[in-house]
Order: sequence, then C-alpha cells, then structure tokens
Amino acid sequence: MAGHSHFSPANVEEHFDFTSEGKKRIIYAFIAGVVALVVGIYLLSKGEAGGHEVAAAGHEAAKAGHEAAAEHLSGGAVSHQPDAEEHYDWTNRVWANVWLNAVFFTGIAVVGMFFVSLQYLTKSGWSSVMKRVPEAFPKFLYISLPILILTFFFKGDVIFHWMHHGVTEVGNANYDKIIAGKSGYLNKNFFLARLIGFGALWIILWNMLRKKSLEEDLNGGTEYFTQLVKIGTAFIVIFGASSSIFAWDWVMSIDTHWFSTMFGWYMFASWHVTTYAVIVLTILYLKDKGLMGYVNENHLHDLGKFMFAFSIFWTYVWFEQFLLIYYANLPEETIYFLERWEGYDKLYKSSEILMVILNFLLPFLVLMTRDAKRTRIFLKIAAFLIIAGHYIDFYQMIMPGVVGKHGGYGLVEFGMVTVFASAFIYVISGELTKASLVAKNHPFLPEALHHDI
Repeated sequence: MAGHSHFSPANVEEHFDFTSEGKKRIIYAFIAGVVALVVGIYLLSKGEAGGHEVAAAGHEAAKAGHEAAAEHLSGGAVSHQPDAEEHYDWTNRVWANVWLNAVFFTGIAVVGMFFVSLQYLTKSGWSSVMKRVPEAFPKFLYISLPILILTFFFKGDVIFHWMHHGVTEVGNANYDKIIAGKSGYLNKNFFLARLIGFGALWIILWNMLRKKSLEEDLNGGTEYFTQLVKIGTAFIVIFGASSSIFAWDWVMSIDTHWFSTMFGWYMFASWHVTTYAVIVLTILYLKDKGLMGYVNENHLHDLGKFMFAFSIFWTYVWFEQFLLIYYANLPEETIYFLERWEGYDKLYKSSEILMVILNFLLPFLVLMTRDAKRTRIFLKIAAFLIIAGHYIDFYQMIMPGVVGKHGGYGLVEFGMVTVFASAFIYVISGELTKASLVAKNHPFLPEALHHDI
C-alpha cells in the first residue's frame, strides 16, 4: 500500500510502528547523552577549579579593555553583565545549556503547530498528505515548557542580568538605571505569567486542533475542516504576538541593556527554517521505512523551496539587524556584535562564521537547482546543515551574555543536545503512532495526491 499514490483516500489508513528496537536505539542515545553530560560536568568542575586561574590575568586584562571600549562607545550607557564575571560559577554553563536546548526545541515543537495552522488558514491542499508529521511536534511542549518554567524559577538569576539582586533598587551597589527603567516589563512575576499564559494557550489550541483532526478521520464531512480553519486562525493570531514576546523574554533580555526591533523576526526565522528541516527529515525517514508513499517528489520540492527560501530570509534578517545598527550609528547597540566578534578568545567569532556557512552558504548551494529539491540525499544534507547551523545560531544568541569567556563546545554541550534531541525524537515518534499518517477525510487530500509542479 505504502508505495502507491493511486488509492481512494477514504479507504486508506497507514500507521507508523514505533518498534521496541527503535525505542531501544533512542533510549541508548539518551543514556549516552546523559553519560557525556555527567562526565562533562565533572570535567568542568575540575577545570574551573584549577585551570582558569592560570590564564586569569590575561583574561581580566582583555575583559577590562573590552569593557572600557564598550563604555567609551556608549557614553557609559552599556556595561557587560558585571555579576556574570564577579560571581561566576561553573554550573552557570550547565544551566545556560539547559535554557538553550529548551528554547531551541520549544521552537521546533510550536512551529509545527504554526505550519499546520497556516495550511488551514490559507486553505492549502498540497500539504494535506504530510500534515500529520508537524501536527505531532507540539507534543514536546509538555516537556520543554515545564523545563523553561522550572529553570527560570530556580536559576533565572544565572541566565538573566535583570534578575540579579538589587539592580532595580536605588542606592543599592548593584543598581542599574537602564534595567530599573525596564522593570515594569522585566520582572519575575510578569515574565512567569507570560510564559505560563501563552504556553498554556499553545497547548490548549494544539489539543483542540489534534482532537478535531482525528475526529475528521473517523467521521468525515467538511464541518471539521471549517472548525480547524478557525482554530488555526486563532493560533496564528496568538503565535504572532507570543513568538515576538518570547524572543524578547527568553533570549533578547539576556543582554538586558541591548535591544533590537528586528529580534522577534530574527528568532522566528531561525525557529521556522529549523522546523522545516525537521519536517523534511521526519518525512524522509518515514519514506525510507516504506511509509508515506503518496508524498511524491513534488511535495518534497515544495518543502525544499521552503528550506531554501527561509535560509535566505534568515540571512537577510541576520545581516539587516547588524546593518541597521551600523548604518544608523548607534554605538550603544554595538556591544552585542562586539562581544560576539571581538571578545572572548575568538570562540564566538568562529561560531559566527560557521553559522553563516551552515545556515546560508551551504543550503543555498545544495538546494539551488530544481533537481536538488526533489532528491532525497540533497534534502537530507541540507536539513542536517540547517539544524546544526541554527543550533549554533541559538548558541550565539544565548551563551555570550550568560557565560561570556567561559563558553565552549565540550561534553556538556554535546551531552545536553543529545539528551534533548533523543527525548524529542522519542516523544514525537510516540505521537506519530496515535493517528493514521494519512488524514484520510481531509477534503483537499485528492488535490494533494495530484500535486504537480
């Protein structure tokens, strides 16, 4: 059945079997990630205790020069997060990695819902053959959102400068006028209210959409489609607001003095193209298993075009954000780019260069031709490059502001991303088994089966 696209959709069901062998493999990967993480934490604790003092003089001199330059540029308006250095604890790097991965995978999960909602809102037919894949992604929000809430609640002061003691109290040694001016928005209770409130709305709307989608399979009829359009529209309105708010909250407020009016678009673009890459890899994995035979090269071509287009869009926003600050001559804003380009032993500069190669140059070259977008191996290569590149993108957004010179790529980083990726794959695989991979009563399914571009 899987290999034939000539069928009566209403008579077909196709189920993904999450075998015990498949489960074992993912659990082994998860355990390997935990072991790497534990060893990495042990080595980090030893290294921070012994090795950092040796190079302390050089580091401190570089830091002093860097901060002096920043202060000079900004007329005293900007300082690097002082507490991050003075009270640095090696565990900060571990918590920064927890936050980084929770933000990254939350984005993939919620943009799956955004993709499905957008298909309903635009009444697109072509995607109805594959919608069950991104429809499963938001299940991971049940894991990633609680991790974000708990990390913020217990360790928020490690990640966010604005949560440090006394920064909003006039007369306190830590008082910071700029942060105090933002405290109406950046305060613990309001932050938690936004996180829990919007997170709950995401999950509620996904459950409504998923329920109606499965009922449509059982009962047919167009009334379900009409209801799904309404749910999708409501979600897009809420996501339109919340995605920008969470970009400001979860990432931009790490560098509390700095802001960019384009940051919401920037983070959305990064989340968005990563999610397309994950959708492509999931569909190609299922096709390799003999499933989703009705997803033909025309559907793959469209997904390839999305990856290609949003890689270019991300690059545009990335460069434009820099260009606006440079061209408008806003010296107080340049600290963000100085930290990532000039500071901290070239670690972040190397990452920045690698990120642009992985996120723009290589996907652009790999996916440029029509044939490449219709060829599985090229799509897989591009998808892997995009996921790796945008993980580095989020690393660049988060790490310099949280750990500064103490960042790096070690067992902690590799262990943490392996743990999160394994958990994501396990949860999504489980969710994929709960419904037929063919949305057999979707009114536009016949159109999708004859999709030709």
